[in-house]
Amino acid sequence: MNDRALDAWLINERVTRIVVAGVSPQVWGMPVPGIPRKTIRNIAAHLHNSRCMWMKSLAVGSGIPIPERVDPKDVSIEQVCAALEISGVATLKMIESGINNGGRFPGVSGKFIFGAMPVDAALFADYAIAHEAHHRGQILVVARMLGDPVPKEVIHRMWQWSTHLRESKIK
Repeated sequence: MNDRALDAWLINERVTRIVVAGVSPQVWGMPVPGIPRKTIRNIAAHLHNSRCMWMKSLAVGSGIPIPERVDPKDVSIEQVCAALEISGVATLKMIESGINNGGRFPGVSGKFIFGAMPVDAALFADYAIAHEAHHRGQILVVARMLGDPVPKEVIHRMWQWSTHLRESKIK
C-alpha cells in the first residue's frame, strides 16, 4: 500500500513538470484575467515553494535537506522545472521516511500541521497530489484564457501514467 503512495508521488511530480514545461514563454508572466497580480509563473513557483514549506514542517526529523525557494516574480520556466525536480525528489524522500517510520513523519507530533495538512505519510501524499493537481488545472485554464493553450501533445503526455512511473523508476 505505501509503495503505491510513493509511486503516486513519482507520477504526480513528473506530470507537474510536464505541465509547467509545456507553458509558452509568451504567457508565462502575463497577468491572470481578473487577478492582475497573479501569473502562471507565480502558480508554478508556488508549487515548488509549497513543497519547501511542507518540508520545513514534516522533514524535521528525517535529515533531508530542504531545497531553496524560488522567486515567484522572476523565475524562468527552466528554473522552476529544475527546482521542481529537486523538490520532487526531496519530497519523495520525506514521504518515504514517514512510511519507514510506521507511517508518521519522524519528529512530528499531532495529527495535522496548520490545521489541515496530515502528518501521516500516505495521507500527506494524497494531500500534496491534490494540491498540485488543482494548480496544474489552473495553469492549463489560464494559458488557454491568455490565448496560448498548452499544446495537445503535453495534455496527452499528462495522462501516460504507466510511462511516467516506469521512466521515474529508471533514474
